[in-house]
Amino acid sequence: MIRRRTLLQAAAATTTPLAAPAIARAQEPLRELRLDYAYYSPTSLALRRFGWLEEAFKADGVRIKWVLSAGSNRALEYLAGNSIDIGSTAGLAALLARANGNPIRTPYIYSRPEWTALVVRKDSPIRTLADLKGRKVAATKGTDPYLFLLRALHTVGLKREDIEHVALQHADGRAALEQGRVDAWAGLDPHMAASELDAGSRLLYRNVAFNTYGFLNVREDFLKQQPQAVGRVIQQYERARLWVRANVTEAARILSDEAKVSLQVALLQLKLRTDLSNPAPGAQHIDALRAAAPILKDERLVRPDVDLPRTIDALVDTRFAQRWLARG
Repeated sequence: MIRRRTLLQAAAATTTPLAAPAIARAQEPLRELRLDYAYYSPTSLALRRFGWLEEAFKADGVRIKWVLSAGSNRALEYLAGNSIDIGSTAGLAALLARANGNPIRTPYIYSRPEWTALVVRKDSPIRTLADLKGRKVAATKGTDPYLFLLRALHTVGLKREDIEHVALQHADGRAALEQGRVDAWAGLDPHMAASELDAGSRLLYRNVAFNTYGFLNVREDFLKQQPQAVGRVIQQYERARLWVRANVTEAARILSDEAKVSLQVALLQLKLRTDLSNPAPGAQHIDALRAAAPILKDERLVRPDVDLPRTIDALVDTRFAQRWLARG
């Protein structure tokens, strides 16, 4: 008995120092909070402009690092690569990423936009979706515009193979359209609004139901380790959302300045194509993803064995934000 007790004590003495650093890492205070801002998320621009996150975390000594996302694909790359902790994307793009192994969760909705449509030049002979067969169409892979394009094609019996897809980031897609290097473009605001107003480009196909919501995504490990920090970010996003709703013209000026577009373009995006009324993830957001999810399998963008309803439930966090929104 004495020998057994001695051996157990010796084992405890050797294992305790090894376990302690793991506990210390889990409880280590936050020193830097990394998140993105994007022209397709006007609330993120206001939040950054006014320094409200810096103000909220100043007493804790937390440094705020901002990273520009040029599209959902970039934000998701940054999240997957641990370059940011929180990133803004479209809902269907987030689902695609989660289904393909990117461990993210969505505790907040930053907008319901109509941020994408299929765009052609003002003098284009293309008049219907069916006319896109065999044509060059620009779209950014891994983003809502790309998935919008695929869903639109399916409404007239076309698939990805029926067009010549040209993979370009959003701003480059606009340039390619206006220069005649592609026949159509799956646009994204504010670039799409700018092409309409500045170049006379025409929206070939619109369908607001195919625009999935603006998802504020968090790396799952970060959400588990820093729930208080994520909650405080949501509170400040709420502050920005309410400010934008009450100050649309001033918010448009910020968007105009940041995205280098005219005030008229920014107002078109904010006043007519951005709904900021419902920030709490819920049934309507889940239903939108369930309606959109089949395109991911139809176009073989995810493995056949992926359980998409289960993936949606794992992605959309309908409970986390409730208490933080109530406190605000």
